[in-house]
Amino acid sequence: MIGLTCFALIPGPAHSQKSTAKPYTQDISGMNLKFDMVAIPGGEFKMGSPADEQGRNQDEGPQHTVKLSPFWMSKYEITWDLFEPFLYRDYEATQSTGAISPEVDAVARPTKPYLDMTFGMGKEGHPAVGMTQYAAIQFCKWLYARTGVFYRLPTEAEWEYACRAGTTTAYSFGDAPSELDAYAWFKANSNEKTHPAGTKKPNAWGLYDMHGNVAEWTIDQYIPDFYEQFKGKVAVNPVAVPEKLYPHAIRGGAYNDEAPALRSANREASDPNWKRIDPQIPKSNWWFPEAPFIGFRIVRPLNPPSAAEIDAYYNRQPIPDY
Repeated sequence: MIGLTCFALIPGPAHSQKSTAKPYTQDISGMNLKFDMVAIPGGEFKMGSPADEQGRNQDEGPQHTVKLSPFWMSKYEITWDLFEPFLYRDYEATQSTGAISPEVDAVARPTKPYLDMTFGMGKEGHPAVGMTQYAAIQFCKWLYARTGVFYRLPTEAEWEYACRAGTTTAYSFGDAPSELDAYAWFKANSNEKTHPAGTKKPNAWGLYDMHGNVAEWTIDQYIPDFYEQFKGKVAVNPVAVPEKLYPHAIRGGAYNDEAPALRSANREASDPNWKRIDPQIPKSNWWFPEAPFIGFRIVRPLNPPSAAEIDAYYNRQPIPDY
């Protein structure tokens, strides 16, 4: 059911776990590609925003205590450099140093988009954009086939916790929007386009572009009043288990957003209008041709789920979109 606070891929009580995890670089087997993962300690934080925070929306309350288990999160948003070998099987073959295994070759790939999904904003080092949540999950499945390591999208709670990096302010660096220029690409400085990942300052935990550049997918269904059930309680590894195609929760704000949308607690929702110009019936499971502002980053739980749970996460069938 939507609203349940349990989820098979998320381990048990966070307060009982001590993280000994270290940051690491993940090599992608058989390719000259790698990406960096940052260790995020398990802990407790206040999720949502206080009632007096400037720019606050009603769906950010009530503020409540959340306990999370430790995990790793990708240092940067997933870039086209990493996403394109998954996107195009032929391109993957040219970039591989050896034969592609049957397990990798069996992963479903996106249909070729009928327009330039970089939207002319840049490719090398730029965050990949315009994919559906389903496509982002299938990228994680491709990584699993390539590396043997389980990766997934973050929950909303994990995302906000990692973004805040121990802070209680509107942004990970304080409350002043005037300081955003040093940390984020957004409407005031982006020239209405994405920029190479990691070209602004990181937060205190070493994560780049948590504010701005592109907004980021989470696991969760977007439920405006989801926090109400936790009023006066402690939520342990909460997640709004997704059961519908729309809307899903998106975090972080993007290059075309004003400063308030980049706050740590700000929540946004996916929209079927992002496929409005898609001529296919049903519409693509893979692409949002009117969402050049949406991308993603990945997490790896310290305690991996079972093989059956991994299979259930990666192989859930997409819901047709008419």
